[in-house]
Amino acid sequence: MPYSPLLPIHITGGIVGMLSGAAALILRKGSPRHVLAGKVFVASMLTMAAGAVYLAIVKHQPSNIGGGILTFYLILTAWLTARRREGQTGIYDWLALLIPLTLGVLTWMNGIRMLRSGAPSEDGVPVGMTLFMGTVMLLAAAGDVRMLLRGGVSGAKRIVRHLWRMCFGLFIAAGSFFLGPSNRPLRLLSAVGLGQHLSPALFSTTLYLILSVLPLVLLIFWVFRVWLSSAYRKKAVAAQSGIS
Repeated sequence: MPYSPLLPIHITGGIVGMLSGAAALILRKGSPRHVLAGKVFVASMLTMAAGAVYLAIVKHQPSNIGGGILTFYLILTAWLTARRREGQTGIYDWLALLIPLTLGVLTWMNGIRMLRSGAPSEDGVPVGMTLFMGTVMLLAAAGDVRMLLRGGVSGAKRIVRHLWRMCFGLFIAAGSFFLGPSNRPLRLLSAVGLGQHLSPALFSTTLYLILSVLPLVLLIFWVFRVWLSSAYRKKAVAAQSGIS
């Protein structure tokens, strides 16, 4: 494929997204620095995801098209969840619902086809990961339906919805970067003249796997912390009682 000027923008968006996402997870929630890191994360991740979809279309990579669209959807809906008032929904939420629902059905159909054919993977993606991603997509759609039927989310449920979507979007970006083909971190650092000066241990598959799974670990940690925190539970009760 000819060089695309969008590629550096896509790469930059992904790197800035991972760094700002890590900062947002570490910084105290609700602090000005957390808010700033979150804004940078959203902007860079949406840029990265849009670039990924375009490049995947040009390269004829259907799985990456779906991954880019899912990432865009997760980050956008997570941002909307945090930005809106509690219990607020809009017409666009009904349209957004179609994204994970359609992707989930198509992904599961593809996974079943792979199982029937005996193929262990497709385009480098194992069948187990295909079915896992399809399940996550359908769970996201189910969450949208539940939110819409209830007229929105509030309290701890609102925070959990924001957290898991942000973290899972970060997981997709990290996995694509660290576990993608041809050792992307090494190629990137070598391109700027740094790769050859760093220890090979920094480019090991084990380290890449840890960094890729870390967003999921943090997702579980923060979700349980929100659910078990008395402060968040009080906010949820206050919201349900109509207390501002």
